[in-house]
Amino acid sequence: MTVQQQQAMIPTVLVYEDDPGFPPRVNMPVPHPVPQLDTQPFPTAIADAAPHPNGAGPGTEAFRYWVAADALSRASRTWGPLVPTGTQWHPTVGRALTAHLNAGTDLNAFYDRKGLWFFRSTVAGVTVAACESPEVVAHETGHAILDALRPQLFNAASAETAALHEAYGDISALLTSLHLEPLRTAVLAETQSNLELSSRVSRMAEQLGAAIRQGHPSAVDPDCLRNMSNDFFYIDPVQLPPNGPASMLSSEPHSFSRVFSGAFLKIVAGIFRQQDLQDQAGLGRAAEIAGQLLVDAVVAAPVVSAYYAQVAGHMIAADLRRNGGKYGLALRSAFIRHGILSLEAAAAITEPAVARRAAGMAEATPGGGEQEGLSAITIQGATYGVTQPVTLAAPAEERRFGIASSDPAGGSLRPADPERVATSYLEDLFRRGRVYVPEEHRSEAAFVDVSPSRLKTHEITRGTNGDGLTLVRRCFD
Repeated sequence: MTVQQQQAMIPTVLVYEDDPGFPPRVNMPVPHPVPQLDTQPFPTAIADAAPHPNGAGPGTEAFRYWVAADALSRASRTWGPLVPTGTQWHPTVGRALTAHLNAGTDLNAFYDRKGLWFFRSTVAGVTVAACESPEVVAHETGHAILDALRPQLFNAASAETAALHEAYGDISALLTSLHLEPLRTAVLAETQSNLELSSRVSRMAEQLGAAIRQGHPSAVDPDCLRNMSNDFFYIDPVQLPPNGPASMLSSEPHSFSRVFSGAFLKIVAGIFRQQDLQDQAGLGRAAEIAGQLLVDAVVAAPVVSAYYAQVAGHMIAADLRRNGGKYGLALRSAFIRHGILSLEAAAAITEPAVARRAAGMAEATPGGGEQEGLSAITIQGATYGVTQPVTLAAPAEERRFGIASSDPAGGSLRPADPERVATSYLEDLFRRGRVYVPEEHRSEAAFVDVSPSRLKTHEITRGTNGDGLTLVRRCFD
């Protein structure tokens, strides 16, 4: 039997390889082998029963099931080889991360430490199901992967750690797309091998973005939800407005995430330029290298107020340790261009500096205590229309590298103190209407947003010791 005959006998399903697109610009489904969800170390599941792989096309529940299953399996296979041995889902997730494909009517999806929840809505005659976009599925899976690596980030009261979570989700979508040879080939043709340019893998969630744009034209990019091909420059998020149009930077985590994800795309492009062959295999290798350096960095980087800079410094340190600094220029250039590292900070991450701190980085392991690296800060609840003091988990770990991001005026920024970072973060959540406050905890002057259409990502709840109130995260959307 020939290889072609053997391949013809493998059961297949029709799936999208990246986003469906929005009419009239739509992608065509292609056949993939029936995906295996029980993939270690990140097994996944779908709450619905698996339909028969009968080649059902777009718009059917069977098709949506197999698109989601294929993306879940591919995301697990993308990240699995990169994470430290023994990495597992957050304990509340259980053995397998379960996806719920029809969680209600909305243009959204989220991860909540129990599973993945995908919504749908009909816009301009098109049913937009979030689970039908591999990019959205891989993004939400990325949240769960990062939560397995660094659970401390889930409740950290910091715009920068929240934004890193969103950047990691977009990076997950990018790397999951680049896991496929046909997409690598297509992107190289589309960009003429300049991976920094906008492409089908840098443009996140075109269909979801188009649907949101129907009602809120300035809320998303002109051709997608977010584009990793961007030039947003770092500004301390405590200095940024809580919201704004997609054309400007705000402290809102999805908006601010673009600073880091933009740098990451440039890193992939820079590493690709250093491969022996600039072909699809070289691009696959570049994506794998960049992903590995990111995993190493988020496991080791301390949770601090200026978190982007620490992750960037630890990616450079990981490259020194793994590759002898071979990709240092690509890393430094990308982080400098986006202001994540100042010029002096980029120059400070040298081999001797890394060697002096090697023991601490070597001891870093995934997971850890929920409050590890965080400091409890109590603020007056009355300021926020809450009846009692509220405790926040501020990022306050000791910095391993004395580095910082760029001051747009020149030099390095002085990182904001943890209390300011945490209180600014809480204020922005209230300004965006993202905090649920139970009625019994509201003062007479309460101003919480009670709109049922606005997803509450956080809530004020009774502390675990029963003394006072605390801010906890419900989900990453």
